[in-house]
Amino acid sequence: MTRRRILQEDRSYTFRAYFEMPYEADEILAELGYTLLRKRLDLPRCNRELERLEELRQRINESLLLVSLSSETARRETLVAPTLLEVARYCQCQVRIEYPLSVNNWLKGNLDYFLKHNPGLLVVEAKNDDLTREFTQLAVELIAISEVEEGDIFYGCVTIGDAWRFGRLEKTNKLILQDITLYRIPDDLEDVMRILVGILA
Repeated sequence: MTRRRILQEDRSYTFRAYFEMPYEADEILAELGYTLLRKRLDLPRCNRELERLEELRQRINESLLLVSLSSETARRETLVAPTLLEVARYCQCQVRIEYPLSVNNWLKGNLDYFLKHNPGLLVVEAKNDDLTREFTQLAVELIAISEVEEGDIFYGCVTIGDAWRFGRLEKTNKLILQDITLYRIPDDLEDVMRILVGILA
């Protein structure tokens, strides 16, 4: 039986278009030559002291008392940006926001956050609180990044601000791994910070 084609050779697709597709993630990624596997990932973690962790935790907790997280902008400014900027300070890396990337007609668009380091880290902010479909977009963006950055292993995560899910791309194996663990902020802030800094270390 012939597998149905999802992507058309003569069409152009932005990263956002993959989020909007009604197909399953494994079907879409198969068209890009990758296999999707869901499992509990053993993620890198830094074990150094995070001197400013308590300060960040306090700032987030205070903000949560004052800000309603009913919009993507509120979650981005209250939870996502402060966390990523703190990670960038620890790792002394650049944060690219709305970073344009064009590999080919099927792999192009803007990356929400790309922490430029070796290795780098890709972070996608989930639209409509949909972590499942947004992971598809993250996976496609990881494929794009793997085409322009050196290395074999690439990490990313998708977040709605108070929930974070990680993924890993293995270029040689043509494999994308989706972590089944969901981390929460502020409760799992230290775990999230240690993973983010560990990936970039």
